[in-house]
Amino acid sequence: MDILIVPLLILLKSIFSLLVFVVVVDVIIGWLIAGGIINTSSIIVYYIANTVSTISEWMLAPIRRHIPVTVGTLDISPVVLMLLLTFAENVITRILMRFV
Repeated sequence: MDILIVPLLILLKSIFSLLVFVVVVDVIIGWLIAGGIINTSSIIVYYIANTVSTISEWMLAPIRRHIPVTVGTLDISPVVLMLLLTFAENVITRILMRFV
């Protein structure tokens, strides 16, 4: 049983870590585009920004429905998502520690 569960939990933990990274990259790209530092008229920048935004948006949309924008245009949904993903990573780590 451990032969199957442990690798699956490690894979799931890695996916959560990757999703946290994608959310951070999406926030940074959004800031750079809003600040005019990078331009989305470049096809490579557009595809990277679009791909990262698409991946993170399906996770952020449910959170944005429940947490309104509170201060001006400050969006705290990426912070909430990163906290949830980190919590899930820690839970998986604790489960993995029980198997070892």
